[in-house]
Amino acid sequence: MVENCINFLLSVSQHKVFKYYSKLLEEQGITPAQVGILTCIWSKNNNKMTPKEIGLRLHLEAPTVSGILDKMQKLELIHREVDPDNRRVVFVTTTEKADTMRADIERATEKMNKQVLQDFSSEETDLLQKLLTRLINSKLS
Repeated sequence: MVENCINFLLSVSQHKVFKYYSKLLEEQGITPAQVGILTCIWSKNNNKMTPKEIGLRLHLEAPTVSGILDKMQKLELIHREVDPDNRRVVFVTTTEKADTMRADIERATEKMNKQVLQDFSSEETDLLQKLLTRLINSKLS
């Protein structure tokens, strides 16, 4: 039965969460994938990362990261700057426009988490996060 297939359960769950989160982010004109990238950059002390670092952190392939960054640059959410010490390295930084959206994005993320997890106890929420993290970090390729 399809209901016993973990891929089906994860895919349908992820799709529902993605649709809801996308709707919350519409007002900012941003997508969940773009939020992931901004959040990665904001989490760094110097507020800059390479596309490779972003891909590793978000488990995304280089062409996917590049495409998202292209769209974000057109929206003036990020800057790409060449490392003056190594011209082969490009750093991605957030713009003032993105930084002014940060509080709204964080509120939308908090609202999404609260809504998605409303039917779970705090223990179930902790367990779900631990199990999903373990699955993400597993040796599946």
